[in-house]
Amino acid sequence: MDERSTHRDGLRAREFEAFVAGAGGRLLHTATLLTAEPPGPPGANVRAERLLDAALARTYAGWDRLHGGDPYDLARRELVLGFARRARRHRRPRGGVLERLTPWERLVLVLRVHEEVGEEQTAALLALPADRVRAVCARSLTALRSPGPGPATRVAP
Repeated sequence: MDERSTHRDGLRAREFEAFVAGAGGRLLHTATLLTAEPPGPPGANVRAERLLDAALARTYAGWDRLHGGDPYDLARRELVLGFARRARRHRRPRGGVLERLTPWERLVLVLRVHEEVGEEQTAALLALPADRVRAVCARSLTALRSPGPGPATRVAP
């Protein structure tokens, strides 16, 4: 390894560390909402932390391809896609405000409401039609507003 690549790797690592220091808390909160784990002290949200670690690893791997793009968008995309790939494993939430929703409902609701991602952008990210995203979001909000027992048993979109 020559001196330039060592310098470039060090700069890349420092940029990434600064990004994680600034955005890590919000990304962990998003991961916690997705997994429907109740908020707690560090180490209490094991599934959310694993999901975030995997997303950050993929973000770091793609760091050089950002070319002036928003690293938060890339990290959120990796987080969402990682959750979507493993949505079946997240069927048994351990509590939290979103436990009554299916994984797909949580995913759409977190993107639309918490992350404030537009309907069209959410649809493109999840490879769903925009009207499907709108319907899932409306159904999720209705489910949260209505009193009802325990977790939902509805199927994914």
